[in-house]
Amino acid sequence: MKFTIMTLFPDQVKNFLSESIIGRASDKGIIDIECLNIRDFADNEYSKVDDTLYGGGTGMLMECEPVWRCYQKACEKGKPYVIYVSPKGNVLDQKKVIELSKKDHLCIICGHYEGIDSRVLSKTVDEEISIGDYVLTGGEIASVVIVDSVSRMIEGVLPNSDAYTNESHMNGTLEPPQYTKPRVWQGMEVPEVLLNGNQAEIDSYNRTMSLIETMDKRPDMFDKLQISAEDWQKVLAKKKQN
Repeated sequence: MKFTIMTLFPDQVKNFLSESIIGRASDKGIIDIECLNIRDFADNEYSKVDDTLYGGGTGMLMECEPVWRCYQKACEKGKPYVIYVSPKGNVLDQKKVIELSKKDHLCIICGHYEGIDSRVLSKTVDEEISIGDYVLTGGEIASVVIVDSVSRMIEGVLPNSDAYTNESHMNGTLEPPQYTKPRVWQGMEVPEVLLNGNQAEIDSYNRTMSLIETMDKRPDMFDKLQISAEDWQKVLAKKKQN
């Protein structure tokens, strides 16, 4: 899968995506990450890409032409699916991440200042996406969140599918509490069921604790779940114990 990030700050994006799992996947050729500097497509000697807003207002707005030329470069080998990261977009969730992971080529446009002239966005963008209901100084952080989350869904990036299929949000719930050595830390013990080697009991316990974590920490997610009577009884019994 290929990612093209159109940005004014390519080093900021490259530095993050060159590390850890995503960096290794890129080195192995499992994913292809390209950063295009929008300034390189400016038509003036100062590489100026922004100007004041028509109608007034504070700040500067990125101009159409440098963005358009950069977009055309990204399309040289075929049109990608284009995302503009924006607080106006739909909030990214795991369902959208999985959907995006099925694309062959994602192009992510990063705005800055007050954003980008709406005319060029209307000619280039397939979808606007937000990573949360807040405002960032630019789209670079949001772009690496999208690349990171989508890349993890691509075969070969993680060691096996269990590395992501059992995680939070994959089935609408949060992960259960997790533990490692030592068995006892500051008087707190690892739950005995996780140590007995009975996988059926462990799976049942983790399912119940996953539901409880979701209920307690993300009631908005919990309210959307369809829970069986058996699971509900286990949740109530565990909550009563605690």
